[in-house]
Amino acid sequence: MILSSLALAAFPQIPAEEIHARKGMQQALHWLLEHQEKNGAWGHWREPEQGSWTNPETQLSWQVAVTGIGNIAMSDLLERSFRSNQKPEKKIIQAWERSLQYLVVHSDVRRPSDWDTDHTWALVYGLAALTRAAQHNAWNVPLEPKLQKKIEKMGAQLIERLWKYQTGLGGWAYYADETHAARPHWTTSFQTAIAVLGLLDAKALGWEVKEDRLALAVEAVRRSRLPNGAYSYSVELYPTPGGLDDIDQTKGSLSRIQVCNLALFRAAEAGIGVQNKPQITQEDLSEGMRLFFKEHKFLDAASGRPIPHEAWYANSGYFYFFGHYYAAGVLNLLPPDQRAHFRPALWKETLKQQAKDGSLIDFKMNSHGRPYGTAYALSALARTIPVRPKAPASGQNL
Repeated sequence: MILSSLALAAFPQIPAEEIHARKGMQQALHWLLEHQEKNGAWGHWREPEQGSWTNPETQLSWQVAVTGIGNIAMSDLLERSFRSNQKPEKKIIQAWERSLQYLVVHSDVRRPSDWDTDHTWALVYGLAALTRAAQHNAWNVPLEPKLQKKIEKMGAQLIERLWKYQTGLGGWAYYADETHAARPHWTTSFQTAIAVLGLLDAKALGWEVKEDRLALAVEAVRRSRLPNGAYSYSVELYPTPGGLDDIDQTKGSLSRIQVCNLALFRAAEAGIGVQNKPQITQEDLSEGMRLFFKEHKFLDAASGRPIPHEAWYANSGYFYFFGHYYAAGVLNLLPPDQRAHFRPALWKETLKQQAKDGSLIDFKMNSHGRPYGTAYALSALARTIPVRPKAPASGQNL
């Protein structure tokens, strides 16, 4: 699955930036494979920040979420192998299956506390990974029937848990401040958008999804969209961009724009959502990408900072790879000429953060940061680097 230097030389038409992206993808893959936990997970609660407020269930929730992101990256690589007419590497299949075995057992985590609802990260990324893995037949990757049944069973459990924690505003968030109620009130646009994407995938697979509840979630994301194309951080009845340096200004919304635009566009394609309301168009997707790279310096300024929301426009370090991952999803919905235009910028901004060992990190709070950053980046690269089906005899495709 690796294009060697000799093999790359046999393709003089490959741009230099694509060669660099392919090498970066291989290095990220190597790091992720080398750092999978013995139980199949990625991420751990080692090296916690001093005086950490978290409890074990919070950390487990994050581990499930990080493992979900890592599993998605492996799924993306398996699909690339199929599209390039190559046999997938055994070590990728093994890492994929091991992380699936972890997810079908651990994804349905408990709520950490009365105010801490970080288990919703496990629910949305557990569902995202399981719905992605359930597409394995399309990549000609076999899976044991027992494991397939476990995927579907856990997927159904996660969907039911999502309905349980869906707020009155239609979506989800990771804290329950203000009320501490059994059903939280606070709702965020971006986590709701992640849930929408997973639920749309589940519905496409034929899994049971309550369409009216999904429509409420889609409406929550749509209501968060501001006239300038930004999305409010929180879902509110009447969202506004706030002050001139507020997080809800466009420059504080760069990463949210990508995931929310993606969710609304796909929901419209599936015919889900409130009727007679403005829909996201390809032009909106393209404009969101243009803003992402035009104002990228504000994500750069936040990346690596140790305190959340301390950068301009209240950006946090952990917005960085999150945004690039969903930008890759948006990119693949654009016309070919626009995909070709935005790809080099996405590769450049992603890989400039890569360490010599192949890993990528945007926020250091514990041992979850490096695996999720590497997995997000690996997936973004795997989804956007063109597949070249015909490999020379001296090498294989990646």
